Amino acid sequence: QVQLVESGGGLVQAGGSLRLSCAASGRTFSSYAMGWFRQAPGKEREFVAAISRSQSTVYTDSVKGRFTISRDNNKNTVYLQMNSLKPEDTAVYYCTADPSSIVVLLNRGGDYWGQGTQVTVSS
Repeated sequence: QVQLVESGGGLVQAGGSLRLSCAASGRTFSSYAMGWFRQAPGKEREFVAAISRSQSTVYTDSVKGRFTISRDNNKNTVYLQMNSLKPEDTAVYYCTADPSSIVVLLNRGGDYWGQGTQVTVSS
């Protein structure tokens, strides 16, 4: 089983930056597709970004050019660098992992989820 723990959320002004981290347990981290979803109050959880085991990346249109997902397999950690933050980015951000493929993760997320970290962007 994989356990995921997010960190790095907080309060930031519009235009600022934050880097979220997701630390994963287990010995097979490098074989998992990883990603981030977010959920704002009153809204459905939405896909943000994903990275495959081969380092291919996918982003939702609203964050392209501003967010960067990356992974460090030696540290069993995936990151989400968020720049030029907007109030619309305010949400709880969740890390997710899937052992099969990035395609599965893109739709509804992976088999494993973290507890989430709050990101609040003030205007």
